[in-house]
Amino acid sequence: MKHGAEFNYGVSAWSPIKDRKLVEKIKTIKKEDITKHPNPNFKIEIVDDNDFVFKRVIDIYEKIKESDEKDIKVALILPQPHPQYKKVAYLINKFRINCRNLYTFNMDEWADEDGNTAPESWPKGFMYAMKNNFYNLIEKELRPPEHQIFGPSTKNYKYYGNLMEDFGGIDVCYGGIGWSGHIAFVEPNSPEFSGTFEEWKEMGTRIVTLNPFTIAQSSLDNDFGKSGNWADIPPKAITIGPKEILKAKLRSSWNNFTVDSTDVSWQRFCVRLAAHGPITEKFPASILQIGPTNMYISDTIAQNIDASENEK
Repeated sequence: MKHGAEFNYGVSAWSPIKDRKLVEKIKTIKKEDITKHPNPNFKIEIVDDNDFVFKRVIDIYEKIKESDEKDIKVALILPQPHPQYKKVAYLINKFRINCRNLYTFNMDEWADEDGNTAPESWPKGFMYAMKNNFYNLIEKELRPPEHQIFGPSTKNYKYYGNLMEDFGGIDVCYGGIGWSGHIAFVEPNSPEFSGTFEEWKEMGTRIVTLNPFTIAQSSLDNDFGKSGNWADIPPKAITIGPKEILKAKLRSSWNNFTVDSTDVSWQRFCVRLAAHGPITEKFPASILQIGPTNMYISDTIAQNIDASENEK
């Protein structure tokens, strides 16, 4: 078979990583090698797609259950409160787990172009989802006091990280990796998170301009119609910073995003880059490699990246 001509080109200016050699290296990481990492405190596990949601729900539930049984405080940073939290609430009610010791901190919240956060009554907002997919579904006698449920806002973002410290620090920071390489809404090349790597690691909660990759990713979410309507996505957000992420006692990263239950995914490459690329502010999720971190990757996301295989 005759091969076509070569075509050499650079990486888009929008891309967080411009090193073509690095990109080529990362995309060749095979499924059987993706869990291998030199840092023993950075643990990577491939999870069967059918077990993924169950395992994530049980992971959160067990942290809350332990806090009840041992009567100890547990503080969790939680990402976008998707409907899976309903399953956690179900288990809490089913097994009568008292959440008196639970403190939750939303990871981020949508904001308008002036940095004003979405009101709690906005159905697409993260605090709205937290209250309606989790908090309000827990039976009243088991529910944590409402003053133990936090979310970043225009009013509190300057001291949001201090609130976490006031309650003894964060036990687990849950989350996933965004298309841009963001963790929370800590975006690459963000003007609001500008500085050397050492300076960047000490940056806390702030208003941030969303990356074009994040706008595109979010336009495929259920909340926004799964139709690519980029105009429907708020232009800014308020997010925790690298400082809060790194200060957590454990980071727990869950990655299984596909396009409407197909094997098409924008996450297959960015997860590999976060786990096996350089640790840099240019790709924020790479700080997960510092550990201690548990990274879970669905079997579909762990599939090899090989265009020639896809063409067969």
